[in-house]
Amino acid sequence: MQRRTLVLIVVVSALTLIGSCAGTEERSLGLVEGHLRSCPSSPNCVCSESDGGTAGIAPLAYEGDDSAALARLAEVLAAMPRTAVVTRSDDYMHVTFTSAIFRFVDDVEFRLDREAGVIHVRSASRVGYSDLGANRARVERIREAFAAAGGAR
Repeated sequence: MQRRTLVLIVVVSALTLIGSCAGTEERSLGLVEGHLRSCPSSPNCVCSESDGGTAGIAPLAYEGDDSAALARLAEVLAAMPRTAVVTRSDDYMHVTFTSAIFRFVDDVEFRLDREAGVIHVRSASRVGYSDLGANRARVERIREAFAAAGGAR
């Protein structure tokens, strides 16, 4: 009986610790001098406006109307599970993604660059050091869905 109680205490403690790391506060978000913020040194962030390195990722390219491209992106994001639009303007969008099991929250930002015909993206985990490639994989899924919706060139 004592061993069973000890195991139960360890499991409950571990779940409580994991739940407390789920992330409730937003990191520094938004534009800085008209650009997305740089990624931190931890490997849990990707950004199309980074200076390369492991955080670098390509922006979403589009043709046609700028507003229509951002609207198509919003439709793509709305179809993805556990997604919430936090902020949306005519050239910026902040969306959160929440993981299914542990409820980890990731912040994803998009910036419309009309001159270049691209939508820059930054996807970052709120907690932890590594995300095992989750943010990069998410951006690539968004890219595929955006292209399928007719939003890419």
